[in-house]
Amino acid sequence: MSFLALYRPNFCAECGDKIFRLRWPIWTNRRFCEDCSPKFRRVHWTRKLLAVAGVLALGFVVGRAIRRPAPPLVIQRNVVAPTPAEKENQPSTLVDDAYICGARTKKGTPCSRRVHGPVRCWQHKGLPAMVPLEKLKIKE
Repeated sequence: MSFLALYRPNFCAECGDKIFRLRWPIWTNRRFCEDCSPKFRRVHWTRKLLAVAGVLALGFVVGRAIRRPAPPLVIQRNVVAPTPAEKENQPSTLVDDAYICGARTKKGTPCSRRVHGPVRCWQHKGLPAMVPLEKLKIKE
């Protein structure tokens, strides 16, 4: 028996008339004659679409159920405490002078980003400052 040898009824399930069809395409409703089939077309396609949606939903649920969980995020840092001799040999903390960029922004005001030294920030590199160098230094 081949795939195309599906059930072919002799009579309509709605009106009881004899069904005469030369071709039985896969999309035809096999229970009704050509006069009754437009009445049940919506129900026919709704059932097929619900069946397809059910199979897809079942596949989604099964796929989510058998998926392995993601490994936990572990951040490992090797922190070595300095020995007392190393603490003595370490230089004292350097005080780095903090400045602001001071270049003209699109708004017309000086840029207020902090920079290390009397230079411009990454966005205003190469532009001159609007205010004198004395006003660019931040006092902490």
